[in-house]
Amino acid sequence: MLFGRGKKNPIKIADKGVVDWRYTTCGYCSTGCSMEIGLDKSGIPVATRGVGGADVNQGKLCTKGIFEHELFRTDGRGAQPLIRDRYYESFQECSWDTALDKTASEIQRIQDTWGRDSFAIVSTGQIMTEEFYTLGKLTRGVIGTNHYDGNTTLCMASAVSGYKRSFGSDGPPGCYDDFEHTECLMAIGSNLPEQHPIIFWRLHEALEKRKFPIIVVDPRVTMFAQMADIHLPVTPGTDVVLLNALAHVILDEGLEDRAYIDAHTSDAAAFEKLVEQYDPISSSRICGIDEDTIRHVARTYARAGSAMTIWTMGINQSTHGSDGVVGINNLNLITGNIGKPGGTSLSITGQCNAMGTREWSSCSGLPGYRKLESAEDRKQIADFWGIDEDFFPRERGMFQTDIFPAIESGQIKGMWLIATNPMTSMPNTPRIRKMLEKLEFLVVQDVYRDVETNEYSHVFLPAAVWAEKEGCFTNTERRVNLTRNVCEPYANSKPDLWIFNQLAKRFKRDRKPHFPNTAEEVFEELRALSKGRMLDYSGMTWDKIEQQRGIQWPCTDGDESGAARLYTDGQFQWDDGRARLIPLSFVDNNETPDEDYPFWMNSGRVVEHFHTRTKTGKIGNLNKFSPTPYMEMNPDAARELGVEHGSYARLTSRRGDAVVMVQLTHRVAPNMVFIPFHFHECVNRLSLGLLDPYSRQPAFKQCAVKIEMAVDQDAAAVTNVAARTY
Repeated sequence: MLFGRGKKNPIKIADKGVVDWRYTTCGYCSTGCSMEIGLDKSGIPVATRGVGGADVNQGKLCTKGIFEHELFRTDGRGAQPLIRDRYYESFQECSWDTALDKTASEIQRIQDTWGRDSFAIVSTGQIMTEEFYTLGKLTRGVIGTNHYDGNTTLCMASAVSGYKRSFGSDGPPGCYDDFEHTECLMAIGSNLPEQHPIIFWRLHEALEKRKFPIIVVDPRVTMFAQMADIHLPVTPGTDVVLLNALAHVILDEGLEDRAYIDAHTSDAAAFEKLVEQYDPISSSRICGIDEDTIRHVARTYARAGSAMTIWTMGINQSTHGSDGVVGINNLNLITGNIGKPGGTSLSITGQCNAMGTREWSSCSGLPGYRKLESAEDRKQIADFWGIDEDFFPRERGMFQTDIFPAIESGQIKGMWLIATNPMTSMPNTPRIRKMLEKLEFLVVQDVYRDVETNEYSHVFLPAAVWAEKEGCFTNTERRVNLTRNVCEPYANSKPDLWIFNQLAKRFKRDRKPHFPNTAEEVFEELRALSKGRMLDYSGMTWDKIEQQRGIQWPCTDGDESGAARLYTDGQFQWDDGRARLIPLSFVDNNETPDEDYPFWMNSGRVVEHFHTRTKTGKIGNLNKFSPTPYMEMNPDAARELGVEHGSYARLTSRRGDAVVMVQLTHRVAPNMVFIPFHFHECVNRLSLGLLDPYSRQPAFKQCAVKIEMAVDQDAAAVTNVAARTY
């Protein structure tokens, strides 16, 4: 008999007194998990559970989702609108009318003085699709500034750009069900177990049923790399070289799907001529992967009956991010792995509704993947909104990463930030601080008044948190899911839709669009505008979405379930219906280690936190497992510098410095360190932020630093505590 057997206490789930469960969709990452929030008899959210009948998560939740009900009552919530004349003065509470009147008058003053485009708007990936559409209507159809973008430029812009360049449109072509059918999976710059645990669970479930090879491309030995069949520790910033080399082998050895190439692609000859230059021997000297491994991976991928590639920020956040996405698309096109079960090029999106902003916010164009450059598209939307089409610009304005430097040069005088925190999320924090200080007027609209960027605002508008309102999110696999209202907004905070509608009333225009009062009415506009287009919503209603726990677009009128995949017929969104095979020359413009700054600095996520910790940093059960800024460092490198495990070290780049706790591990190479990006005034004090020429996304991943022991360990510990608290 085993000692103690039979005496163990069974697992018990505490009874939290739930009397009502309300349906919603998780408001963190892009996985799109269906969940229910439990309310006690006082109507207070006290519990969260996954929805068993949901296709996406099948009842599962990650650690962030499990504690999501705590967000309704976390510290630092915005309770009242706040106002002040100068950013360094004390805030005063005010009414909503006062705050909105001030905001509208300042926008109009700045535009009257400096021109319509002197005021910029930067949005998010975390509000509802109906709110994105309404904000786009307000921006494009009423305020009229062309300098309008979302913080998704920091995470998904390269994926968007790459899809458009290859396929003629944005829109991930695959789905989670592809894990059930693929015969080979390659993950590039994606640590799926920590970034998207439920998607990883879906993959793990597929592997339990049948084995297929997993190839992970990542400079660091991540959790994903540890369970992979093949790990390729690529030199940072050289993904394009590796992808070209894989294509070289496939074409050189006749492993391509020539019938698919001939029937469904264009520019194949130019592409094949370019990749001839990227033989495995010369490529290995640049990307750090030996020639035999390159050949083996290329053969494994091409010989699979179906093969798929997924990626996240390791590809996107690079000076070659858009080219990296195109390189992935090229690989899948030449092997015929687009639009079929198990064969896809699937970007794993970051924020809960980054897809919603891509589809409906009008940041990069007009609603429903329409283009400002198209006279037909401008007329369609102008007629639908009831405004003059000449009010629209003829091309999109600046990206977020260009808007902020334009403050320095005096082009941008005022800004409205919505659910985004550039003081933590943008590269080169000291420079961002100086930019914000220079603005004549800054309005911050956020759930939390203590968000770092609010230190520089003139007006603060307190917004409701995700399930204090209602509307839709679109997830990574184009699945539209619904969030129902769980409880009333905290204190005097308001839903973002209400704020946009109220602000719209304060602008005088000869012809103004109609602004529906409810999110469901807004959704009816989306259905009408999407009908017959690639992202067709016309077959969806809120009730159908909730009943099915999400519906993938396109879902045409009369269709009950939507479509799992795009391009199943081999017809793409270019005029000739063919995808583009695009030659990609590698340009080595990375900041690389040298004698003065001998270490690569890499950054990424940890499972407990989300983005800038505005939300997760306030949840005790999340914060206690990842409470402090730290870096992973190789023990051999640390020994040479006299750096000890658990001590504090100072990292310095050409832009700034940061103090972090040291965690010694062989997961990183001797010339590399890894730091989670979530902590205020840590990674982005150091990061370079060179921009991709197509997507304008920053290269957060490519940076050189030097390391030294912090002289005063006690002071370093205090600094570390300050960085993690609010």
